[in-house]
Order: sequence, then C-alpha cells, then structure tokens
Amino acid sequence: MIVDAEAGRFRELLGRWLGWTFSDRDAGQLGPLLVERSHVHRMSRGEYLNRLAARPWNSEMTELIEQLSITETYFFRHGEQFRALREEALPRRIIDRAGQRTLRMLSVACSSGEEAYSLAISAKESLPGPDWLVSVLGVDANPAVLGQATEGWYSAWSLRETPEAVKRRWFRSGERGFGVDEEIRRLVQFRQHNVAEPDATLWRPGQYDVIFCRNLLMYLVPTVAQELVERMTAALAPGGFLFLGHTDSLGADPDGLELRQTHEAFYYRRRVPSADPPPMAAAPRPAPRPAPPPQHPPPSSDAYQKAVTLLADERFTDALALLPDPRLPRERLLRGVLLAQAGRLDDAIDTARRLIDDDGLNPDAHQLLGLCLDAATAVGEALAQYRLAAYLDPDFALPRLRLGQLARRDGDARTAAGELERALALLPAEDDLRITLFGGGFGRIALTTLCRAELDACGVHR
Repeated sequence: MIVDAEAGRFRELLGRWLGWTFSDRDAGQLGPLLVERSHVHRMSRGEYLNRLAARPWNSEMTELIEQLSITETYFFRHGEQFRALREEALPRRIIDRAGQRTLRMLSVACSSGEEAYSLAISAKESLPGPDWLVSVLGVDANPAVLGQATEGWYSAWSLRETPEAVKRRWFRSGERGFGVDEEIRRLVQFRQHNVAEPDATLWRPGQYDVIFCRNLLMYLVPTVAQELVERMTAALAPGGFLFLGHTDSLGADPDGLELRQTHEAFYYRRRVPSADPPPMAAAPRPAPRPAPPPQHPPPSSDAYQKAVTLLADERFTDALALLPDPRLPRERLLRGVLLAQAGRLDDAIDTARRLIDDDGLNPDAHQLLGLCLDAATAVGEALAQYRLAAYLDPDFALPRLRLGQLARRDGDARTAAGELERALALLPAEDDLRITLFGGGFGRIALTTLCRAELDACGVHR
C-alpha cells in the first residue's frame, strides 16, 4: 500500500527533475507507477525514491516521461490559431525577414510531430517565393513520440482537421497510413529536450519568428513555467509571435509581450523596442506635460449597490429600474448581466459588445458576452469569449469552469479536466462580485461542488 508520504515524495521528485506538477487526482496514477518502477529495479519503494533523489538517472527519467506524457494531438489542432498564423503572424514576419529570406519556428512539447509539420506546411504555403529558407524545430521530453515524429507516418484520425487540399498536396497514402511529403519533412527536425533544463543553443536570444507552446504551462511547477516563458520571450525575434494553448495564459500585459486577438484566437507578440531618441542637439527637448490628475475610484453608488443586492435576490426587473442610463463601466456591466438574466439577450449582447469596443482588455465584458452567446446557442463564439476572459485574467475562475463544462459535453474529457482543475484551484479566491454577476445564482460553495462533480465525471487521470 502506498502511503501519502511516499506518493508525495514521488510527486516532489518528478517536479524537481521534470518540472511537472501533479494534482491530488493524479495519486491514482502515481501510486501504481511507483510500485511498478521500484519492482522493475528490485528495490523497495524507499530505496527507489532515494535513488531517484540522489543524482540524475537519465534512463529512468526517460521511462517515467514515456509513461506520464500526454501525447494526443493532431494536425492543425485549434484551427483558429493556425488561421491567425497564416493570415497575421507569417505575413508580418515575412515582411520583417525580407532581407534574410529565412523563417525559423519552434514547437515546444511537439509530441508526435503533427504540430511541427503543421507549422512547416503553413510557412511553405505562405512564402512569397522559392528562395526562402524555412526551418522548424520540434522538441519534446518523450523519446518514443519523437521517434514517430521523425518517421512522419500518421493515421487518418491525426488528419481529421486537415483541409482536403492540404492533405492531397502534402501527404502520401500508404500501408502505414499517411506520410508527410519529403519536401516538408526536410524543413523539420526533432530533438529531445526537458523544459526544466536550460539549453543555451535552443534558447539563443532572438532566433525564432514563431513559437508554439500549447497546453504545457499548466502542467509545470510555477518556477519552471515562469522560466520557460522568460526563455521563449527572449528567444523570439522582436516582432515574433508566441502561441499558447487555451489552458495557458500570461494575462493581458506580460513582460516583453503584447496580447493580440484576431481570427477568434489570442496569442502574443514580442514587443519591438522603440527607436533610440535623437541626440538633444538635434532636436529641442519637448516641454514637459503637466502631471495627470490623481485617479480615484468612482464614488460608491447607492443605486449600484442596491441593484447588486436585487440581482442576488433574482429581482432583475427591479434592479434594471435602478440603472436606466448607466455611465460607469461597472454599472454598464451590471446592467448587461441584468438584461441577460431578464431574458433580453439581444440588448445584453449589445451592451457587452459596446463595453468591449471601449476596452477590449476587459475580461468581465468578454465573460458577459460569452454567457449571452452561450444562452443564444452560439457556442463556438461563446467559447472564444470565455477563452479571452481567462486569458486576460488568469485568476478568473468562472470562464475556466464553463470551458471545462463545454469541453466535457463535447467529449474532450482531458481538456475538460484541465480547465476544471484550474477552476477548482481558483474558486476559493474568486471575487465575490464576480460570483454574483456570473455565477448563475450559485454561491461559492455550490460552484465548487459543481466543479468537483464535473471533474469526477471526466474520469481522466493524467
């Protein structure tokens, strides 16, 4: 029988050597694995853990990586991000690289290679001429999946989101399934890399035009995740693009990056340093601007507070009567929530869109629009808004909860579990007002219970 201390130590050692984090739900997977691996080496569990802690054990780490890795992926996964890549990121980088005629891209946690080849195909189809050089590097800690990536053969299921024209142009069918065309394979290389370890060559500053690192950060311990983000940011050329997964977020204003949204996708661009100012002798110093007046929070509004109380009591019509012509963003947001709860979805959607027009970085406005679109059965559009809300505020639990529910309903249990685990971790600190606005009449305890029930129904252990 595995005792908690042994399982906890095993989890801590995996975090130390691999940078991976494991939730309490993973105990059912880690315990049997600890028994199995200690038995293979003819050690007691204590002896095995002591050996694992003593010094690097590369062969054993490789075995653990193979057994613990999540390897499910497919070509052009999350097509909205690849549309943004083809129509926004690559055209900009092609302009910036016109002098060198080279493009370099990186796929982090590339698994069996579908993402790396998708990047190469996208670049190849975007180039303005044949004299450009494209290189894509895929890295992963799991050598087994890298072997499959190098071979370049895939099942029809891996091509389920691949456009038919792309399939005909860049794949050949055979007894092993579908093979990547040799012209694309020559553009892509693979190598084993553990993101918890530094690598000066891999992370050389300014070398990549595009980096994809999707759905990895949430599985890393915070220090390793932060170090990886810093390395990726530095490794991007100024103006280069970073694409993260829907379960990962750096917030609206991370160091060195700016958040962008196009094609119903969100991603980051490395800031371009501003040009050096001219010498003082060449241009007069501009007159100093007067200091802006101090910013103070808006005074409390009795009508606003009463409307919030009436919302909690589900007296939506009475609450709306208190906010006939709101001016402040918080009052307009509250009116939008009340309109939605009163069944006036068109008016609520219009209110949310106006809030977003005024401030596209307002996560609450995106959450409101998501809920309205969700209620109007425009689920695809709602998903994009929930993801934006979660991206803009990584501590916002409620969009994560809804993303998890929708993923489970769509049969994607693994994505659902990731979102729901994040929501469960964030709910204890969720803002009380947000729970009132977006909780659908549920309180914190009820939402937590709902989240746990949804998570149990996923039946997924990483």
